[in-house]
Amino acid sequence: MEQVLVGKTSVVRTALVTLLAEGHLLVEDVPGVGKTSLAKALARSIDCTASRIQFTPDLLPSDITGVSVYNRQHESFEFRGGPVFANVVVGDEINRASPKTQSALLECMEENQVTVDGASYPLEQPFMVIATQNPAEMEGTYALPEAQRDRFTTRVSIGYPDRQAELAMLDEHSASDPLDKLSPVTDGPEVESLLHTVRAVHLGEDIRRYAIDLVTATRKLKELRLGASPRSTLHLVRAARAQAALFGREFVVPDDVRAVAVPVLAHRLVLTGEAHATRHSAAELVEGLLRQVTVPRGDQTERR
Repeated sequence: MEQVLVGKTSVVRTALVTLLAEGHLLVEDVPGVGKTSLAKALARSIDCTASRIQFTPDLLPSDITGVSVYNRQHESFEFRGGPVFANVVVGDEINRASPKTQSALLECMEENQVTVDGASYPLEQPFMVIATQNPAEMEGTYALPEAQRDRFTTRVSIGYPDRQAELAMLDEHSASDPLDKLSPVTDGPEVESLLHTVRAVHLGEDIRRYAIDLVTATRKLKELRLGASPRSTLHLVRAARAQAALFGREFVVPDDVRAVAVPVLAHRLVLTGEAHATRHSAAELVEGLLRQVTVPRGDQTERR
């Protein structure tokens, strides 16, 4: 993936953590920094089904989930699945579609199924949504509803490359598209096996309490109208397990929780008007809590 996204190791790692945590990734940044390239690079690195949806204002929910079509020969309706029926679904510029269309992904992301005309259809496993969005203040965008944001396990911002990375990008990207050279390094069954491995990573009692303390602390901040939800606690410990697995450990340590806290929690927080006026950011508030909340020191997982 780093052949495509030069100099963004931490962003690539977060994407892999999200995959192994059985979650969904939201990539938010200004146009042209590689949001879609990141999503495509992850999809092409896995030998499995992948689809891409370009979100536009006229996109309908059925364009995503699929529709029932009448079959004259059999005199019955047949369901034809939409692009969401894939292992990796890339949703490009998700906040350019209306809230009604955005909501078509809610059931898919939470329950791994689609319900059309009263019938439920399971999605392929593993299943991951990688959505890109432009900042909400840009023309022609709709802010994602809180319920939609809460279903994304992590959010990352790629940011502009440094000088050396941009020079390397000119050398490598000017002649050809590096995406064309990517070949899969794994496949769907192997990823599913890795997911079982991540679920078995040990999570000590002190680590669980630390994760809960962090999430609970967000609900007490005066700068927030809405703190992190109980779902975010689940996503936080799943991401911490995936982080530990990537480092080859069979147990979670506090640094794993701290490493994923900002990408997991920040996008779920709703700031007050006063906090916006004083230019606070959700990421800064989470970083402040990481300095304030007591870190467990005697957990048995650290002694193993």
